Amino acid sequence: MTTIELKKVLIHRITEINDISFLKALKTILESKTDTEVISLTVEQRNEIIASRKEIEQGLFIEQELLDKKVSGWLSAR
Repeated sequence: MTTIELKKVLIHRITEINDISFLKALKTILESKTDTEVISLTVEQRNEIIASRKEIEQGLFIEQELLDKKVSGWLSAR
């Protein structure tokens, strides 16, 4: 079962629970495992992200699968 499938099952099961005490306990567990840390970025990092997004919008990227094939081709040609 994938992560997405498991999440869907859990969401469905939670919607069927009416026990408020159990739901509160579950909420406490979930809150302890959820990463809510805020990441502070420098101006340079923000600018790099903005530039990268523009490149993606312009189609200036290569998909990982194609890159892997190219690298494999280069390595096997040695």
